[in-house]
Amino acid sequence: MSARHGGTEARRHGGKCMADVRPKAIRTYRDLVAWQKAVDLTELVYGATRSFPSDEKFGLVIQMRRACVSIPANIAEGYGRAAKQDYIRFLHIARGSLFELQTHVEVARRQGWMGQPELTRFNAQSEELDRILSGLLRALKRTEAMVK
Repeated sequence: MSARHGGTEARRHGGKCMADVRPKAIRTYRDLVAWQKAVDLTELVYGATRSFPSDEKFGLVIQMRRACVSIPANIAEGYGRAAKQDYIRFLHIARGSLFELQTHVEVARRQGWMGQPELTRFNAQSEELDRILSGLLRALKRTEAMVK
């Protein structure tokens, strides 16, 4: 039995009201989980690079920061494009920037500039973001193939 409750659909289940679990509508790029996760990763990288040697300020630090900022920026730009092919292309660019960032982090690890807790968080977040981007790309390509 359905009932309205606080503007959301709800179901009566054993006398209790349980809200329907529905995916949140995507209204802007900010609603995309991929973009949100990319911004989270950017925060992590900015925090981690604060403790790098000062002589790396215009070396690896700037490379890492540019690569990580490029990820959510390309997701947003692709989302804002009119053509699905453009969106797919920008998601590929974002994924490439993620791989570039992973390489920079490996260099930082080998130099001893990132501690294990940061590396663990980075690896978990970057792997999750890669899975999300890959899934989004697959879904977009699948819907594109259905249209053809």
